[in-house]
Amino acid sequence: MHQALPPAAAIGGPAVALGGVTLFFISKYIKDQQKKSSSLPLPPEVPGLPVIGNLLELKEKKPYKTFTKWAEKYGPIYSMRAGSNAMVVLNSNDVAKEAMVTKYSSISTRKLSNALKILTCDKSIVAMSDYDEFYKTAKGHLLTSTLGPNAQKLHRVHRDVMINNVCNQFRAHANTNPSVAVNFRNIFESQLFGLSLKEAIGEDVESIYVEELGITLSGQEIFQILVMDPMEGAIDVDWRDFFPYLKWIPNQAFEIRIEQMYYRRQAVMKALIDKQKKRIASGKNIKCYLDHLLSEADTLSEQQILMLLWEAIIESADTTLVTVEWAMLELSKDPNRQNRLLSEIQNVCGSDKVTEEKLCHLPYLAGVFHETLRKHSPVAIVPLRYVHEEAQLGGYSIPQGTEIAINIYGCNMDPNVWDRPEEWKPERFVGGKEGTLELHKTLAFGGGKRVCAGAMQAMLISCIAIARLVQQFEWRLGEGEETNVDTVGLTTRKLHPLLTIINPRGEEF
Repeated sequence: MHQALPPAAAIGGPAVALGGVTLFFISKYIKDQQKKSSSLPLPPEVPGLPVIGNLLELKEKKPYKTFTKWAEKYGPIYSMRAGSNAMVVLNSNDVAKEAMVTKYSSISTRKLSNALKILTCDKSIVAMSDYDEFYKTAKGHLLTSTLGPNAQKLHRVHRDVMINNVCNQFRAHANTNPSVAVNFRNIFESQLFGLSLKEAIGEDVESIYVEELGITLSGQEIFQILVMDPMEGAIDVDWRDFFPYLKWIPNQAFEIRIEQMYYRRQAVMKALIDKQKKRIASGKNIKCYLDHLLSEADTLSEQQILMLLWEAIIESADTTLVTVEWAMLELSKDPNRQNRLLSEIQNVCGSDKVTEEKLCHLPYLAGVFHETLRKHSPVAIVPLRYVHEEAQLGGYSIPQGTEIAINIYGCNMDPNVWDRPEEWKPERFVGGKEGTLELHKTLAFGGGKRVCAGAMQAMLISCIAIARLVQQFEWRLGEGEETNVDTVGLTTRKLHPLLTIINPRGEEF
């Protein structure tokens, strides 16, 4: 098998060149025909090279920033090429909402990378599935058991325990190491992961024996396999994504890496589920996602149930962390705004700790949350969709087969909508519309039929965490932290954990 690889690799270069040149002329012919057949013009096109298109201009791995710069020259909607793939990029709220709501029926199909096809078992999770019966059924189960209003009331006790644990750990650090910066992520991420496990399978897990791997894994190792590894794999680039007609050429290093992530993830999830099935068989039922799926979701296969549970775990343990970590960084470097938030909390709550019931009376806290979503949106680019029938967007004709990229970062940094968008100013959201409408203004949780099912939980956990942390501690940045704002690959997740120095404000709540 290994001897067969060099010949394939040897012909790879000529094949790319020949296939690319052929495709270049074919696509040019198709574009000419489309211009003749449509009454509307095609979007402005970013000039690129034959065969590879604009790939070289995206090599810095921050495409959302490059897309935003292009919008300044070519407008809020334009086309580009990523290898052989034609892509239209949307960079304004109006055009993005048009795509997600009014023209959704024409562009509702997901376009997944090779890595995501493997890691999602070809769209077997809600976030990456097409808008079909599976999506509707699975999202219904997720809302009923975990993320809907009634389910959120049931899981309130888990959220309260999580926030109390977070505050207690920060206080313990401040009492023993008052002058040493604390690693914010180590504490918050661990507790958030525990919450997601309780909601998904009914309990936090300190360790588990995984028969398929032949080892006992600690909680941190479980987190690495279920959350961190797949997150890294999801943004892993396979050059064949840009040249689908050459998918027959091996990319062995990529394939082995992703398949290993998949295998380890499957093994750990099966071990977690098997343990809970024994608990259920003993007659002990818990209000969690797994128990609901096993008793109610008779149309779903075991593999689909496994994937849906994994989705609940990975999403609960990521988006909220990104939001709260950035919010605490911004507040730590801005004592005036931190004090304004503290004053609001004290005026509303007095000496009592903040509770979820008080959130609706804290408009500046809501502003902190929404402004953090705007400047540091957890999803910079909406997962790609493609046009399965010719559509019209922003006054342009969008040909069938075109990929659609909605650049959330670009929308939220549009100077035509946001005054001085590079600045973090929670005041821009104070005195405006209701909070649910502000969610759609920043596009942080999508919109239309595919609005994120976890928006309510993300808002509850993020706001109560920010409020309690500011209420109980004074925050300031560790040395060098103000400029430590690099992000991970294609994401907006901080590359390095936030390091802060905290001082307790008074007695423990």
